Amino acid sequence: MKTRAAVLWELGGKWEVEEIDLDPPNAHEVQVKMVASGLCHSDEHLVTGDIPIALPVLGGHEGAGIVTEVGEGVTDVEVGDHVVMSFLPSCGKCSYCARGMTNLCDSGAALILGPQLDGTWRFHARGEDVGQMCLLGTFTEHTVVPDQSVVKIDDDIPLEKAALVGCGVPTGFGSVVRTGAVKPGDTVVVMGIGGIGINAVQGARIGGARNIVAIDPVEFKREKAMELGATHAVSDVDEAWTVVAELTRGQLADICVITTDVAEGDYIAPALSLVGKRGKVVVTAIGHPDQMEIKTNLFELTLYEKQILGSLFGSSNPRHDIPRMLEMYRAGQLKLDELVTREYSLDEINQGYADMLSGKNLRGVIRF
Repeated sequence: MKTRAAVLWELGGKWEVEEIDLDPPNAHEVQVKMVASGLCHSDEHLVTGDIPIALPVLGGHEGAGIVTEVGEGVTDVEVGDHVVMSFLPSCGKCSYCARGMTNLCDSGAALILGPQLDGTWRFHARGEDVGQMCLLGTFTEHTVVPDQSVVKIDDDIPLEKAALVGCGVPTGFGSVVRTGAVKPGDTVVVMGIGGIGINAVQGARIGGARNIVAIDPVEFKREKAMELGATHAVSDVDEAWTVVAELTRGQLADICVITTDVAEGDYIAPALSLVGKRGKVVVTAIGHPDQMEIKTNLFELTLYEKQILGSLFGSSNPRHDIPRMLEMYRAGQLKLDELVTREYSLDEINQGYADMLSGKNLRGVIRF
């Protein structure tokens, strides 16, 4: 079939919206008519090269839609089902899935290779095969994805809101709740209030943190952080340190999550300075693939037993956590409507990313 899609053809280029060819699903694959796709910063990393991927590539990895066709062997979903796509597939059989760490499933090794899990391509344009971001490619009217990557949800959940729990919400929420293991009464600092950081704030609130300090230079984002659960919002690390030290009588924070646009090596030392003994620094933002150095005080790291932890998808389990978060949304505990700053058409995708980079959006969403 033909479908309109946003394709990246060169590093540093723009998303080009054009009609491209889509093959039907193979065995254990699902065709989905897209309803909504989030504009996540990770797709901007494709443009800059911070996520190395073969080009051309169909972007988008945070989306929701309706199943229109299933391949041979698909048993979990059927035509007409509403689904959220998880950017991390989970096979349920590998060593990591068997241990409950489905965010680290072995199938994830294929996330930035381009083709589907069987090594073949579903999208084609200009005489070339077109890869799919995270096996998904949600910047398109229709897509074909692995059945390992779709999670069926209740039909009454608005798909334009459900799309957000495919990446940004569980990644931010889980960074505090899962990776950081927040406890009631903890003090949490969130560095960077975008589509991930705002949900780290929500995770801290729902997890029972008594102090939640949001750091962002953009006033609009500080205001949104306060609306969604932060107790304090400041513009830089120095101001945050003063606030945290006063709130905790010098003991400092229990958790500091780095959810900036890009994780830089220079961010680690300031983050560690904000946490106290046994404090955790959770690195969720994606760093440069060739950066090998970070700056920190190793003397302090050892003597205070501070910890630096990486976090992928917030250490969440997609098939469990995506439906659970939507139940929390339905109950009014998890805010999704308030996350969407603006909706865009597919043709407005480059404007959406310009708005994100200029600090105007918490999360932009493409509506099909």
